[in-house]
Amino acid sequence: MQSTTPHPPDALPVDAAALRELLLASRAELAASQATVRRQAEELERLRLQLAKLRRMQFGRSSERLQAQIAQLELAIEALGGEPAGEAVAAPPATKPARQSAPRTPRALPAHLPRETQRHEGPCACPSCGGVLVTFGEDVSEVLEYVPASFRVIRHVRPKQRCRACAAVVQAPAAERPIARGLAGPGLLAHVLVAKYCDHLPLYRQAQIYAREGVAIERSTLADWVGAASALLAPLGEALERHVLGGASLHADDTPVPVLDPGRGRTRTARLWTYVREERGWGGAAAPAVVFRYSADRKGIHPQRHLAGYRGTLQADGYAGFGALYASGRIEEAACWAHVRRKFHDVAAATDSPLAREALARIGALYALEAEIRGRPAEVRRAAREARAGPLVAGLRTWLEEILRTLSAKSALAAAAGYALGRWEALARYLGDGRLEIDNNAAERALRTVALGRKNYLFMGSDHGGERAALIYSLIGSARLNGLDPFAYLRTVLERIAEHPIREIDALLPWNLAAELGDHRRQAA
Repeated sequence: MQSTTPHPPDALPVDAAALRELLLASRAELAASQATVRRQAEELERLRLQLAKLRRMQFGRSSERLQAQIAQLELAIEALGGEPAGEAVAAPPATKPARQSAPRTPRALPAHLPRETQRHEGPCACPSCGGVLVTFGEDVSEVLEYVPASFRVIRHVRPKQRCRACAAVVQAPAAERPIARGLAGPGLLAHVLVAKYCDHLPLYRQAQIYAREGVAIERSTLADWVGAASALLAPLGEALERHVLGGASLHADDTPVPVLDPGRGRTRTARLWTYVREERGWGGAAAPAVVFRYSADRKGIHPQRHLAGYRGTLQADGYAGFGALYASGRIEEAACWAHVRRKFHDVAAATDSPLAREALARIGALYALEAEIRGRPAEVRRAAREARAGPLVAGLRTWLEEILRTLSAKSALAAAAGYALGRWEALARYLGDGRLEIDNNAAERALRTVALGRKNYLFMGSDHGGERAALIYSLIGSARLNGLDPFAYLRTVLERIAEHPIREIDALLPWNLAAELGDHRRQAA
């Protein structure tokens, strides 16, 4: 093997062919070294990006496995001769020094809450001289107090009457119960459903809370109630789905959920899909609503079955399972700019890349326009987008194509640019239709309640449990989108649905009860 040690000037060959051979060998050695440096730089960038993501996750959850992954990445980065990045992004924001300001007036307590007055009488005579005291005013202050929820038993009494003339017995019909021969009233059933699917309290915890209040209800009984209530509410879920799939545009997303797999002694990963109809952004008259669907896996056949009769525009991420829907010609694809922005944000957070920051600034200009035209009619939004956002989008595409030619194909920044350019037609579709949104955040917001629930329960018990969860998530999510308190809505529905005509089931949808439940409206966080 020829030595790669540089020849001293006096040892250089004098023959031109030998000099040429030496020059070519040096160039090959230099090219190999440069390739090694590029590979190390790309690997360093990839590791820094992954480390920054893990550090951001660290503030949302804590686990020994996550800590081990972070430590391994830091060692790998140090082995490549780099400094771990992402500290500035991952670290919690520094506490700002307290500003000196004037004392704020205490916020008034809600007027709809019941008031209980406690009078604190003073002495009957003046403590200084014994004279008669005359009242000339009073000071009133309020304290917010909590009275724990309580159980009560409702006794239904039906007198029996006999006719003196013919001895016929007359009696009022028995009150309808949500669950035939069940002990749970509509209010208790609604409370169990909301506690489980809205407040994320597993049934065993609810049973413990009820036991502390002196009422022993087995977890299995609560599970039976949930199943029976879900069967009762199923027609309402079907009506909700018809409404959601009746819009011209639809938001879609999915999230994993753990499900018990008894035969294997562990859990498996299933999916909850969400489909959202949201027209308030362009002043549409249709009420907002969300439908969840459950599937045992993430195969593309599931969304294809869910949307078999749908025609319109589907706004979603880049999941390949939606491809068959777009290929059918019934559904147009609209991509999500938030996903594009997120990829550039991850690069900027990990590497502080000026190019990534510029990409974020360009995308930010598109969102600034959306903030201006939110709630305006569809034609107004379309005209504004074509006139102002159109040139920005075209300029961004040209810029991305230019920088992509200068980047290593394996870099994270090139991957972010490639992701955007690969879906450009779908990303630009919102420009020509004022009914579409710039991103798919409506679906991501709908999935937050599922993400919160996963932190409180270990797994779903079965596929049937997943289907029940999808139904109740749909009703609760739609109630919240329409500004209703989920408990008040479900209690009202459970009071009526057993005797409600199935052909008039739409009357029990959240927006059709909004006026009646106006006193119970709450803007859900």
